[in-house]
Amino acid sequence: MMAPDHATPPGTGIMQRIEPGIRRIIAPNPSPMTYWGTNTFVLGEGDVVVIDPGPPDLSHMRALLDGLQQGERITHILVTHAHLDHSPLARILSESTKAPVLAFGDAQSGRSDVMRDLVERGLSSGGEGVDASFKCDITLSDGEIFTAGGLQIEAIWTPGHFANHLCFATQGAVFTGDHIMAWASSFVSPPDGDLTAFMASCHKLAARKDRVFYPAHGGQIDNPATRLNWLIQHRLTREAEIRTALTRMKTASVSSLTREIYTDTPGALIPAAERNVFAHLIDLATREIVSAAPHLEANAFFRMMDEKS
Repeated sequence: MMAPDHATPPGTGIMQRIEPGIRRIIAPNPSPMTYWGTNTFVLGEGDVVVIDPGPPDLSHMRALLDGLQQGERITHILVTHAHLDHSPLARILSESTKAPVLAFGDAQSGRSDVMRDLVERGLSSGGEGVDASFKCDITLSDGEIFTAGGLQIEAIWTPGHFANHLCFATQGAVFTGDHIMAWASSFVSPPDGDLTAFMASCHKLAARKDRVFYPAHGGQIDNPATRLNWLIQHRLTREAEIRTALTRMKTASVSSLTREIYTDTPGALIPAAERNVFAHLIDLATREIVSAAPHLEANAFFRMMDEKS
């Protein structure tokens, strides 16, 4: 899961210029899932854009507003995805500044047919803090280019960690939200997370050849190609472990397969490991490498497609 990230975090509530036209202020919400807290980015000068305002913390909003230069105003609020550590402050900030909120859509937007079917079968959220009430003022489509803060910004739909996840690109920099981070691999938990989509989104970003990634948690990524390759290979390695174990076990449930693979994992982390294994099994079933009986669902039994019944 973990990868080196040697960046030293600045204190929360401090506006820091990280390159011309890009500033960062960190929300006071550090945790095992958010690292040092949510990175809120400010783009442009004068009329500025805010990316991922963060949790509904009024002290963070005040620090953000106080950190702007005299006469500056927020004209656009961009949200990468509808998780509670990214989006709730957007509406409060919008009401304060009159700036519209832009995103791919609400928390249900962008789900694949497979994930919608799983929800209909009763699969609920993995509990990763979905902002179910999130709504935006302006819906952005994949590849849409708009002007904000004096910059040309491209919205890149990158489902995987979350179905409505967007990255935002400008001047060779990509703000990658939770899709690509330096300190950990992105958590993919169905039905909000979709491993098939995650891998496609990684390849999509790899084809762009951008110069730097700015994640929503942790430090910047100065060699995007190297990090993307690591993430892709990490997932392929886990897939190979699952396929090997399933071939050996013949038929397995998510829980039994997880215990077979995650032999050294503390019990408290097993539920998260099960979500990860299930994400891989959904992807493998979608690609017709494994079968699920009686249906593709969390309590199904899985086997390799070339195994005899």
